[in-house]
Amino acid sequence: MVPDIAELERRAQALISPEVHDFYAGGSGREATLRANVKAWRRCWLLPRVLRDVSQVDTSLSLPGPGGVVRTPVAVAPTAFHGLVHPEGEVATAEGAARAGALFVLSTRCSRRIEDVAAAVAAGGGTWWFQVYVMRDRELTTALVRRAVAAGASGLVLTVDAPVLGRKRRNRGDDVVPPEQFFVNIGPLADPGLAEQATDLTFDTIGWLAELGGGIPVLVKGVLRADDAQACVAAGAAGVIVSNHGGRQLDRALPTALALPPVAAALAGDAGSAAGPVVGVDGGVRAGEDVLAALAAGASAVFLGRPVLWALASDGAAGVHDLLAGLTSDLAHAMALAGAATLAAIPGLAAPVTPG
Repeated sequence: MVPDIAELERRAQALISPEVHDFYAGGSGREATLRANVKAWRRCWLLPRVLRDVSQVDTSLSLPGPGGVVRTPVAVAPTAFHGLVHPEGEVATAEGAARAGALFVLSTRCSRRIEDVAAAVAAGGGTWWFQVYVMRDRELTTALVRRAVAAGASGLVLTVDAPVLGRKRRNRGDDVVPPEQFFVNIGPLADPGLAEQATDLTFDTIGWLAELGGGIPVLVKGVLRADDAQACVAAGAAGVIVSNHGGRQLDRALPTALALPPVAAALAGDAGSAAGPVVGVDGGVRAGEDVLAALAAGASAVFLGRPVLWALASDGAAGVHDLLAGLTSDLAHAMALAGAATLAAIPGLAAPVTPG
């Protein structure tokens, strides 16, 4: 069944508090980027091929480093504090993603212990990466990364577009996240400000994190410019995730559907491996055709944020599984119609994005 993400949000909204819904649903500023993210994918057109054998469609994706192969390029983006929408929090999200064969990225701002989430992924035979906010106290970040690597994370995702938090008009105060969720992995702090994001990151931070991770791949999330993407790879990143933080940081930042093609083109065949760096994308993806359009424009994987939260709120791990499995089925159907039996056959299907 094709997932109806708007209906999932309506179901979730009936189950969670208005404060929590607005905490996740809102964007920064006047929410121009939030709205444009969804609309931009609808302006992406496809040029299907014909007379290709699509009797069997394979959506599997090989990940860099020790991640191995996942069954789908549809992945779970890092989002904060899943415990706000479901009692089992990220443990349930991880379980659902593993059952669907999807990559799961665990946020630094998670509401469950890293080791408990890792155990849920392992029990389902899944794969996970750890998203990294470099905090003002670097030792807090160092400890979390070492724990994540020890627990089995096969990649690190450095988020770089949030040196300060975007101002969101829908937010109803600073007490939405209870302390027991905020401090679950870092413990109580005499100065909670030490856990805020650092504002002094540079491209050298990529190498520092790669060394800290002991050689597992580091991807940089929050890149919208081709020149920044090239600089990240030159500094040691295994790839980038094209993202405007779901419209939650700089309002009027370019929609990711428009930012993706030049970034992917700039990194095509770059760096050391024959396949080149990984190019992920998130923001506004709502259907299998959106996923296909992203892959056709050069993405390696497509990450979902809010839809996963709505699925989790609606039906826990089963809801997350059904969302990811449904979108993967939707993608496979679109691939067959477009004449692409594998992910490798998708590049070249993208038509120019229409203006306006």
